[in-house]
Amino acid sequence: MPPVCAAPSACDLSRPRPYARDFRARERALRTLDRTTLELLARLPETCHPMDVLRTAVSFFGAEDSAEDDGSPAVNRAKSLTLLARLPTVVAADQRRRRGLAPVPPDPSLGYAENFFHMCFGSVPDPAVVRCFEISLVLYAEHSFNASTFTARVVTSTLSDLHSAVAAAIGALKGPRHGGANEAVMHMLREIGDPRRAGTWLDEALASRRKIMGFGHRVYKHGDSRVPIMQDALDRLVARSPDPEATRLAELRQAMADRTGIHPNLDYPAGLAYHLMGFDTPAFTPLFVLSRLTGWTAHITEQLAHNALNHPLAAYDASGQCPIPDAA
Repeated sequence: MPPVCAAPSACDLSRPRPYARDFRARERALRTLDRTTLELLARLPETCHPMDVLRTAVSFFGAEDSAEDDGSPAVNRAKSLTLLARLPTVVAADQRRRRGLAPVPPDPSLGYAENFFHMCFGSVPDPAVVRCFEISLVLYAEHSFNASTFTARVVTSTLSDLHSAVAAAIGALKGPRHGGANEAVMHMLREIGDPRRAGTWLDEALASRRKIMGFGHRVYKHGDSRVPIMQDALDRLVARSPDPEATRLAELRQAMADRTGIHPNLDYPAGLAYHLMGFDTPAFTPLFVLSRLTGWTAHITEQLAHNALNHPLAAYDASGQCPIPDAA
C-alpha cells in the first residue's frame, strides 16, 4: 500500500487513474442547475443566511429525486456525486445574487476549484489562490464524529434518505460553535480594528468570559495539526497581496498565546484565506459544506453498511421544580 501523503501539497494528482478520470468527467457533467432550481434560489429572501439557501437547495434536490427512498450503496454514491457537483453552483449563484449579479454557468473544461472561482467571480485566479482553496477543502473534508457528522449519522440510522441527512448536517454546521466559527473569526478581526488594539481587545474579551473564535478545540488540546498546513498556504496569499486583516490575525494569535497558551484551530487561518480570495464573509460556512460534504456522505455510507439506530440514553435530573405557566 502506498504511503499516505503528509500534506495536501505532497499529493501528485497530475496523472489520474482511469477511475479518477471517469469520476471527474461525471462530476463536470452534473454541475448545471436547471431553471426551476435557479428560480427557487432567486425567490429566497436576501436576508436569509447562505447556509439556509444551501439547506433549502439540498431539500429541494431530495424532493425532486425519483429515487429518494433508495438507499442502496450505488444509488447513494450517485446522489453524493450529484451534490458534490451541484452545491458549488448553488453557493456561487447565491453569492452573485447578493451582489446584484446574474449567475455564471459552470464551465466543464475547468477543474473543480477553478470552475467554482469562475462561477463566483467570472474568472479564474492565480494558481496559488486556487491551490490554497484546494488545501482548505482537503483539510476540512473529514474530521471524525464532529457535531454535523454525528447529526448525519443519527438521521441515517433511522433509515431516512441521504438528502435529509445532509440537510440536517448543514443545520448543525451552521452554528457558530461549529462551522460558523470561520465567519466569526472575520467579524472578530474587524471588531479589533487597529492591530495595536489586539492585546487590549483580548484582555477585555477574556475578562468578560467571551469565547474567542478560532481558538481551542475539543479534540486538539496541544494544537490543531491542520493549522500549520493552512497557515503556510495563507502566508503565500498574504505575500501576494498584503492585507491589514493579516496583521490583526498575527497580533491576536500572539496575544492569545502569551495570555492563555491556547492554540488556534483551522477556522483561524481559513477564515482570513477565504476573505483574501474575495468571498463574502457569510459564504465562509457554505465553503466548509462544499468540503465536508465528502466526509458526511462517507459516514452515511459507513452507517448504512453497519446500521443500528442511534438512541443515546439520558439521565433525568429532577432537581428543582418547573412551574406550569398560567394559561393565556
